[in-house]
Amino acid sequence: MRPHMENKKIYFASDQHFGVPNIEKSHEREKLFVKWLEMAEKDAEHIFLLGDLFDFWFEYKTVVPRGYTRVLGKLAQITDKGIPITFFVGNHDLWMHDYFQTELGITVLHNPKIFDFYGKKFFIGHGDGLGPKDKGYKRMKKVFVHPFSKWLYARLHPNLALGIANYFSKKSRLANGDSDQVFLGEDKEWLVQYAERKLESNPNINYFLFGHRHLAMDIKLSTGAKYINTGEWVNGNNYAIFENGELFLKKFV
Repeated sequence: MRPHMENKKIYFASDQHFGVPNIEKSHEREKLFVKWLEMAEKDAEHIFLLGDLFDFWFEYKTVVPRGYTRVLGKLAQITDKGIPITFFVGNHDLWMHDYFQTELGITVLHNPKIFDFYGKKFFIGHGDGLGPKDKGYKRMKKVFVHPFSKWLYARLHPNLALGIANYFSKKSRLANGDSDQVFLGEDKEWLVQYAERKLESNPNINYFLFGHRHLAMDIKLSTGAKYINTGEWVNGNNYAIFENGELFLKKFV
């Protein structure tokens, strides 16, 4: 374990969606994200990836999707140095199993979790299925994550299974340059509403960090806590950093 040092920083990023809209542009974005990781590893105490690293991910027992060599190798290199990386499964990597843990040394979490750093409480997750919205998705997610659903999909040959997934990825609005996300207003953003309700039972939380919305947001909550959405990396390169006792939203250029 690396020493807990005041000059170390904590980094957060989400929604890279590698794989869309095509191989060439995905590779360009992957190289940029690797540069961000190289920057972060210089002074990172902890790196949090808040989900949807890939636009689609499925692990068979002996097969994982082709590609992503640059970013996977860099992540392994970082954890080999003793820098912890925590990954929150997103709605596009729902079917992640144990590859990240066994091959890359990354902690994988399927639900939000509270972390303590320097006397501050961080509530961190991907953000899908939280809050009063997405009722249809919440029902669909229960079906997708059911072990029987995973077993059924695993019966497909990888070429067919990944081919189907890649076809629908390329048809998505995000792949075609439209994030399809509109800021609803601070009082109507459902992850803000979720955070406010969470504060009723746990008023000591200082920071809420989510991805999923594809909109970079920095919003002050009723208790003085802060809600940060880390945005996305298809049309923007946003990330959050905790340094010198403060949490900031930044853009990587």
